[in-house]
Order: sequence, then C-alpha cells, then structure tokens
Amino acid sequence: MDTDQLIKTLAADNAHRARPVGFALMLALMAAAPVSLLMFFTELGIRPDVMTAMRNPFFDLKFAVTLALAIAAIAVSLHLSRPEASLRGFGWVLLIPAGLLTAGIGGEMMMPQRLPMMTRLMGNNSRMCMTAIPLLSLPILAGALIGLRHGAPARPALAGAIAGMLSAGLAATLYASHCTDDSPLFVATWYTLSTALVTAIGALAGSKLLRF
Repeated sequence: MDTDQLIKTLAADNAHRARPVGFALMLALMAAAPVSLLMFFTELGIRPDVMTAMRNPFFDLKFAVTLALAIAAIAVSLHLSRPEASLRGFGWVLLIPAGLLTAGIGGEMMMPQRLPMMTRLMGNNSRMCMTAIPLLSLPILAGALIGLRHGAPARPALAGAIAGMLSAGLAATLYASHCTDDSPLFVATWYTLSTALVTAIGALAGSKLLRF
C-alpha cells in the first residue's frame, strides 16, 4: 500500500469513528426524553393560561434562553468528545443564552412595572423551579453521558459539566411551559441556579463515567 492510499484509509477510518458520537448522543437523548416527558406531564403539565401567555414576549424569551443553552451545550459536548479538543475558542457559544437573558432584563427594566423588582425576582415558583428542573434533567443527563461515552474526552469532568448544561437546558424548556413566572429576573436567578446544580452533578458523574 502506498503512502497516499494509507493516508486516505486512515482519514476514512477516523471519519467513520467520529460519526457515532453524535449519532449515539442523539439516540440516547431520544431514549431519555420520554422519561422526562412522562415525569413532566404526570407531576406538572402545561400551565392552563398558555395561549394567553404566548402573547407575552417574556414567556417566549424563556424558551429562547433554554433552547439556546441546550443547543450550545450539545455543540460543545460533541466538540469535547474528541481527545484533542479543549474549550478554548469554542466556549463562547455558551454565552449566547446569557446574552439573551441580559437583553431581556434590560427590556423589562425599561417597561413600566406594576411589581417591585424583588417580587419579580423571587416569583411564586422558586422552590418548584429548583426542584423540577434538576429532577427532569436526570434522565436526560444519564442519556447524554451514555451517548458521550462513545467519544474520548480529554477532560471528562468538563465534558460531564457541559452534558449537565445540555440536560438542564432541555429540562428547563419543559418546565418553562408550566412555570407562571415569566420575568427575565426570575429566569436569570432560579433557572440559572438549577442549571448550576445539574452542571455540578454532570461534572461529578462525568469525571467517573467519561474516563477512557
């Protein structure tokens, strides 16, 4: 076999090995999602005034933020699944949901308010938020870690932490359809704290399960 043919063979082999990580992650998330959906509809369900709430831009903003987090974390997770990958030059995508939240808070501050800032920040569902998002995240986190085991992350704890963000983003998207607190201040406080908790769980689990 000449050198050119050897290079082509190795390149084809590497490409074949790179694809299963994304495919495995997709299958694992698809398998885990029904568990979280069942938990959501059994215990919570969609808020009864959802059709009216959809006219509120801050209700829509919740989904923009949570989905932006989930999508960004999926991209970063797949990037980190390679043994030579690092977060440098790639982690900026995780700032997109923070930017959306900052814009939302700024927009809310410019509107005439009927409720004090601390009332909007605390909301009515802070305890439920801190409980529901982590619990809904757990099946998705398990699926994400199983999928990422098909890769070879050089920093398993970091990869696990990003998997936690991914899971929290998807779980928070579910929870947002139930939560009646639409203020960006509430989202920035309690959704972020819930995400931080799941991220820590993911880092701990990833440090053990994603080693190769």
